[in-house]
Amino acid sequence: MKAWQLRAFGRENLSLNEVPDPTPGPGEALVRISSVSLNYRDKLLYEGNYNPHLEFPITQVADAVGEVVALGPNTTRVKVGDRVVTNYCTRWIDGPPTTKESLYSLGNIIPGALAEYLVLSENAIALAPSYLTNDEAAALPCAGLTAWYSLVEKGGLTTGQTVLVQGTGGVSLFGLQIAHALGATVIATSSSDKKLQRAKFLGATDTINYKTHPEWQDEALALTNKQGVDHILEVVGGPNLARSIKAIRPQGQISIIGIIEGFDATIPLFGIIQKQAIIRGISVGPLRALERMLKKFNELKLHPVIDTVYAFNDARAAFDHLERGAFGKIVIRVRD
Repeated sequence: MKAWQLRAFGRENLSLNEVPDPTPGPGEALVRISSVSLNYRDKLLYEGNYNPHLEFPITQVADAVGEVVALGPNTTRVKVGDRVVTNYCTRWIDGPPTTKESLYSLGNIIPGALAEYLVLSENAIALAPSYLTNDEAAALPCAGLTAWYSLVEKGGLTTGQTVLVQGTGGVSLFGLQIAHALGATVIATSSSDKKLQRAKFLGATDTINYKTHPEWQDEALALTNKQGVDHILEVVGGPNLARSIKAIRPQGQISIIGIIEGFDATIPLFGIIQKQAIIRGISVGPLRALERMLKKFNELKLHPVIDTVYAFNDARAAFDHLERGAFGKIVIRVRD
């Protein structure tokens, strides 16, 4: 079969190769991949920042949808013909994490999904919602679950609360859609007025251009009558975290998801103490949370925001697009 593999660190070292067809073992399923979607984590991987000890060659990409075409012995959770999506943390089934859930992820130490076929444990896949296209379903697993797990599972989001999402990448737009659908007020930030207009179309109540208002936390406080926001999806990291702390309400939650501006941050500890703020690191979520999210998506009929769909043979262009940034998700269609 064909697979896009990283042969050394650097985007230029991603190549389309012929590799042996995988065979499912006990408790595993063979999935014929239909579509995959990219995440910022894929950029961290090929740059060597996610796992500097990555062993090459390794097939890339964690998010995918496909059809189960064969089962290994004693596989019972799925059947041949099921359309399934992958779960990012392949060994995190339920409950609190221990220490290594993020290690056992696709494209990291497990061959990824940017290939014609993929073998996974039956506990690392979930049934895809029938109302979504393959391209849409492929966009859900990592970014969608990260937003859901942050806001709903760990944040306890309720109607009437205020959510601030940063930028217009996959996680932030999923957060916007989920929060709006569940009755929350959403504030979206971006450096582009055009993107902010699109965010309003998706349900954002208020927007802040952080290019024209670099101290965006002051704008967020003004929009909430100085009370602060209930939830922040912190995808920027670095010095931006200090601004999020100023913008959060007392006992509000900041979900740390991204590190676009840096791996380290200097934060105002007294501000956290005064506000009794919750700062929580998020690394996607377990299978059971994914299943709960998919059930709610099916109920609400939410559709992921897709920026661009690329052909399988044009995967390099999709990764180039990832470098430039996107409004929503970048998808690679493996087969029609």
